[in-house]
Amino acid sequence: MYRNLIPLLNEKYHVIAPDLPGFGYSDAPKNTEFEYTFDHITKYIQGLIDQLELKRFALYVFDYGAPVGFRLAVANPEKVTGIISQNGNAYVEGLSEGWNPFQKYWADPSEENRNNLRGMSTAQTTQWQYFTGVADPTLVAPESYTLDQYFLDRPGNVEIQLDLFKSYASNVALYPTFQEYFRKSQPAVLAVWGDKDPFFLPPGAEAFKRDLPKATVKFYDTGHFALETHVQEIGEEIVEFLSKLPE
Repeated sequence: MYRNLIPLLNEKYHVIAPDLPGFGYSDAPKNTEFEYTFDHITKYIQGLIDQLELKRFALYVFDYGAPVGFRLAVANPEKVTGIISQNGNAYVEGLSEGWNPFQKYWADPSEENRNNLRGMSTAQTTQWQYFTGVADPTLVAPESYTLDQYFLDRPGNVEIQLDLFKSYASNVALYPTFQEYFRKSQPAVLAVWGDKDPFFLPPGAEAFKRDLPKATVKFYDTGHFALETHVQEIGEEIVEFLSKLPE
């Protein structure tokens, strides 16, 4: 999704875009060999930050990257110059009814409830996530969801996703911690949101202003993968936002 955003940013900024463990081109060991929780994944991204000796940086967070990024911000408040949240939720009012089967699994992590979520990793569901809320489907490049599905179809990956579905409960439990960080540290925040996201609702974006009165919130007529349809507009907002941050 970032293939068209990075070129808009890297003329002025050093962009570091790691795939989370278990995703993209990062290693994806079996879930019997690696603990797929958001806490554990965050430790690996923190390790990357430490290895690269990053002293100051802005965060771009999206979907699963949001709870990872917010954990990093809580742990490194002095290093974070700003946060761009693209459909990256930190408030319960941002959770749609689409989370109901996940919440059922959190409350009762039975094999039945786990199996009920297996369909979330199918090609049909992946395309549904890409196209829901998109006014012009021709703007969504086929290679985007095709590549995503290629990685999802790797042996053992469904179990990885199911482990992360279970672990997502820890993110919701940390929402008050994330919000306390917002109130205490007052980081500069730009929220850019596809307002027809089937999972993360617009009130989740608007809620940032409750803890961050100076936050900028922008909505776009699109779905979850907002960069597929509005990369130019969002890219311009990000460049303007970054230009105002301290060095």
